[in-house]
Amino acid sequence: MSAITGIYDFNGDSAVSEHGINLMRALQKYPADDVQVWHKGAVFLGCHAQWITPESVGEQLPYYDTERQLAITADAIIDNREELFEKLQVDYSYRKVITDSELILLVYYKWGEQAPKYLIGDFAFMIWDERNNKLFGARDFSGSRTLYYSKNSQRFAFCTTIEPLLSLPSMGNKLNEQWLAQFLAIIVTTDSVDCSSTVYQDIEQIPPAHSISVVDGRVKLTRYSTLVAGDMLKLKSNHDYEEAFRDVLRTAVKARIRTRHKVGAQLSGGMDSGSVVSFAAKELLIENKKLHTFSYIPPDDFQDWTHKTRFADERPFIKSTVQHVGNITDNYLNFPGKSPLSEVDDWLEMMEMPYKFFENSFWMKGIYEEAQKQGIGVLLTGQRGNWTISWGPALDYQAVLLKKLNLLRFYHEMTMYSRNIGVRKARVLKFAGRKAFPFLSHLLPKEEQEVFPVLINPDFARRMNVFAKLEEHGFNKTDFSTASAFEARRQQFEELNIWGLTGTVNTRLSLRHSIWGRDATNDLRVIRFCLSVPEGQYVQDGFDRSLIRRATEGHLPDKVRLNLRTRGVQGADGVHRMTHCWNDFIAELQQLIIDPSVAPYLNVEQLKKAIVKIQHEPKPELAYDYEFRILMRGLIFGRFIKKLA
Repeated sequence: MSAITGIYDFNGDSAVSEHGINLMRALQKYPADDVQVWHKGAVFLGCHAQWITPESVGEQLPYYDTERQLAITADAIIDNREELFEKLQVDYSYRKVITDSELILLVYYKWGEQAPKYLIGDFAFMIWDERNNKLFGARDFSGSRTLYYSKNSQRFAFCTTIEPLLSLPSMGNKLNEQWLAQFLAIIVTTDSVDCSSTVYQDIEQIPPAHSISVVDGRVKLTRYSTLVAGDMLKLKSNHDYEEAFRDVLRTAVKARIRTRHKVGAQLSGGMDSGSVVSFAAKELLIENKKLHTFSYIPPDDFQDWTHKTRFADERPFIKSTVQHVGNITDNYLNFPGKSPLSEVDDWLEMMEMPYKFFENSFWMKGIYEEAQKQGIGVLLTGQRGNWTISWGPALDYQAVLLKKLNLLRFYHEMTMYSRNIGVRKARVLKFAGRKAFPFLSHLLPKEEQEVFPVLINPDFARRMNVFAKLEEHGFNKTDFSTASAFEARRQQFEELNIWGLTGTVNTRLSLRHSIWGRDATNDLRVIRFCLSVPEGQYVQDGFDRSLIRRATEGHLPDKVRLNLRTRGVQGADGVHRMTHCWNDFIAELQQLIIDPSVAPYLNVEQLKKAIVKIQHEPKPELAYDYEFRILMRGLIFGRFIKKLA
């Protein structure tokens, strides 16, 4: 794992090395096991390395292959090493020591600009192809690692983070107003539909699943990977699907525990992280290593206000998984004194841009901080599990059956589902019907329609024509009560802007804490398998997420595996944690709405209404209130703008 940077000067300016050193100097705030640079002619490459895998210890990076006349700097862990060794016919004696960056170089030497298609893992890299006077690089399919760049008539410069690029001569920090407009107008956590843009006008980023080529001063971006459902997998029985599921998940997990340090995992009370933990603990036992789990819990004085079908304290389910799986050292963290508000400035520094995920910000960072203290090198997650391994939305599946007039199957699934979750069939029919025929939702009383408030200043929105642009990408919704899970899943894999934010967050956390967050549910092999499985495997006999429930029998406790009636929620204690500073929170908001530097961007009238609604009492149940959410987003945005003023 590394922070990488470099410059390609089109005119061969002798100052390229000086500028490159300045870029490297800006990365010094991150911990490093080694810092190296490579400079030849018009090209400078640098690497601020953190040694995570056994092969990376003492790695020469940037690395120059004199025979092939190729130089590389890389921030990468490659997971399909064995497959590539066979395809490249790498000598057996070399396979145990070859670094991931050298392997990428061999792949590029054989397949050229098609190289990224052959790589599975988390990566961002740049290669200087001396023979062809070409700078070539790529970012992995989901953007797990970030790579920003700036380009003018004299030079092309790149870096893992934004700040170093802003230090280059003639670079300003002028904001990208279209990015800001999209950030404010999109109600989900996605920041922008244009995943090549950034908050700064003169800095762009390589989008997920794209390669970049710089030749003769011209920059070309090429999408090399598109994930769409192809031919359906046809196996003979449920047992065969379950075995295939276990095989592909086991392969992904095994690849992601390759580290010279301890292995950790984020563990909730659900099946996604639980499944990853179960397979990881068994693989680590073979290596005589323990798995260290980290779980966020509410503070001791928190009273759970959530609905009876939800629970904020997931410890009973987490401990059930820990005891069932074994070979685990478990940690339960309630982060006293931390809240969504207390972490804003730190996150703004890390992210280098405004953000929306404040509900989970304090415990996400807190887990990395504790894991760093315990010497963790890899932190496993199951972040994408809802769209891969635990896919299976029962109501949406029933809606499809209803629309297709497959009434016998629909009645069976509806009846079994209502029995499994303990709800009357009429209630299930109501929600399935609204999903099948969403136009009916417009006939509902207004109080039953949930509409997210508009945070963007209407005049700013019109000037940027932002809603028309969002319409093109399906981000124009303000009411998600009838949204299709199938459409949301399609967007997860086809719309690159949705998942890039996760990579940005993980890259920032990993650089600061020398820990690589790794998601086995986001493995390309896992995704391709899950997209090929027929929907009838995912919903069966009234069980949502049926495949993972069946496939993890024996791997997870039945308390977790067969739980249909309750679900853990995160961030329910956010307002409770802010009780002691509520007056300061409201006071800052009242100053925000009269601040001339942010007024052109924010919907001040909407913020005023929200302040009036919540200002007097910090009720814990406000944690998911729309007004509280836009106030927190407005505050974060405002602090970002004012820091630049």
